[in-house]
Amino acid sequence: MEQDIQAQDYEILTEIAIAYYRDEVTQEEIANKFGFSRMKIGRMLKKAREEGIVEINVKYHPVFSTQLEKLLLERFPISRALIAIDHNDADEQRRLVAAMVSNYLSANLKDNMIVAVGQGRNVAAVAETVSSTIQPRNTRFICGIGGTHRPGDVINADHISRLLARKFGGTSESLYAPAYVENAELKSLFLQNGTVKETLDRARKADIALVGIGDMNSDSYMVQLGWFTPQEINDASIRLGVTGDIAGFDFFNAQGHHVNTVMDDRVIGLSAEELKQIPCVIAIASEGTKAMAIVGALRTGAIDIIATSAKNVRTLLSISQ
Repeated sequence: MEQDIQAQDYEILTEIAIAYYRDEVTQEEIANKFGFSRMKIGRMLKKAREEGIVEINVKYHPVFSTQLEKLLLERFPISRALIAIDHNDADEQRRLVAAMVSNYLSANLKDNMIVAVGQGRNVAAVAETVSSTIQPRNTRFICGIGGTHRPGDVINADHISRLLARKFGGTSESLYAPAYVENAELKSLFLQNGTVKETLDRARKADIALVGIGDMNSDSYMVQLGWFTPQEINDASIRLGVTGDIAGFDFFNAQGHHVNTVMDDRVIGLSAEELKQIPCVIAIASEGTKAMAIVGALRTGAIDIIATSAKNVRTLLSISQ
């Protein structure tokens, strides 16, 4: 669709939005009705939100989230849980969780704060969530991990950091290093560079960190980016008992203990131990497949706030008894 929205474009965007959000017609059914692909329907729904045709305010009884959060806080060493209502569409679930984080930041960011920014789809969704009620602040967003080899990738920390700075106000600082290197020696050389070291030092002093939680999936973005092979991921999971990672590379088991793997010392970014020194670490995981990974992540002690779905919270409570 063209940038300039015409009257007929508004009409079809509105019709599709009503079918999806009010009448609960699936994206696939809408695609079949209008003769579009499901992917195009997803883009059109996003456009409807961007144009203000759709304004989504997630409201549910406060007792619902309060009780789940209370149980979660009793079981894990965290201070808050941002719990989104459940949705059967993965993209929409991610957006709902991201909206919770966006609202939290809007209420808690202050001038001169520093936010360390991680990578991944869930962190990116926070930056992409549309909101018209944000008051600009003089906040500094700093990449907490290097960049990928695909410029402009939406999961790239640098891309996310720039979007967050544009959304909340303030500035963005890039980490001029690759996220992935081939061996520990090369990583050591990058860390000796003055520019890289100074950026990471500033990120370590952040007031807030935004990170994702990953699971051990051979189809994960780490594999797609070529950081690790499917065999390395499977070996870490089956032989070493790794259940997930924080920030894209710091691996742990179900008890939250760090696990040494061949993947250690190959990523330039803040480790779980360094995240522990940051006052407020917000970890985001919307996918229903990540329950075991979330349990391990919460047990690391590196996370202060977990943002996820109600379904995931119920699963966490069930498997962690």
